[in-house]
Amino acid sequence: MTISLACHRTPGTGPTVVFLPGYASDMSGTKALALEAWAKANGRPYLRFDYRGCGESPGAFEDFTLADWYADVLAMLDTIDGKAVLAGSSMGGWLMLLIARARPEKVAGLVGIAAAPDFTDWGFTEAQKHTLVERGRVLEDSPYSETPTVTTRGFWESGERFHVLAAPIAYEGPVRLVQGQADQDVPWELAPRIAATLRSADVQTWLVKDGDHRLSRESDIALIIHAIEDVLARS
Repeated sequence: MTISLACHRTPGTGPTVVFLPGYASDMSGTKALALEAWAKANGRPYLRFDYRGCGESPGAFEDFTLADWYADVLAMLDTIDGKAVLAGSSMGGWLMLLIARARPEKVAGLVGIAAAPDFTDWGFTEAQKHTLVERGRVLEDSPYSETPTVTTRGFWESGERFHVLAAPIAYEGPVRLVQGQADQDVPWELAPRIAATLRSADVQTWLVKDGDHRLSRESDIALIIHAIEDVLARS
């Protein structure tokens, strides 16, 4: 199957930094563009792209699941020469862990930004899960958009098949996890759990006490860039 995705590439030297957006997000967000500017200024190869059904890529959002977006990341990795440093935001952090588990030889390092693996398990109430099964979708007000966030039964069922925290993740490279303690979407306690699940000894969890889920302030972005640079120096 050929997957055609909208993307922007920045040429450079060394492992390619790949930004993985969160759920219902795209490659035009503050963090994705800030990392592109950093890459251009520092001669680093960088890739940002939209999953199918998101942003500029083809398809309708509700037609795709975590499995589809996982396939999208794998397809984009196959277009890269050499290794990649995956910078995964929220759901993108879940996808980066799936990739590190499946293709560790392709991954030079990981940077999680409010990483949200397995959120189909812990991110919904029992009532919402019941609604997903009975009605096929759940709508939630979004603090980031005027449009409610929709979750389909297909996405939820797909996510339940792709849990990564139930067993050790056999990845040995450098990992930095940046997590806000004022995050209203992802409990900050999840970051140390991710760290414990990774087999690598080179894992650090960086907590930002007043950081929210977006981690898009100048100080947050500076910390994310520092994390990427730290991983690149060790890869």
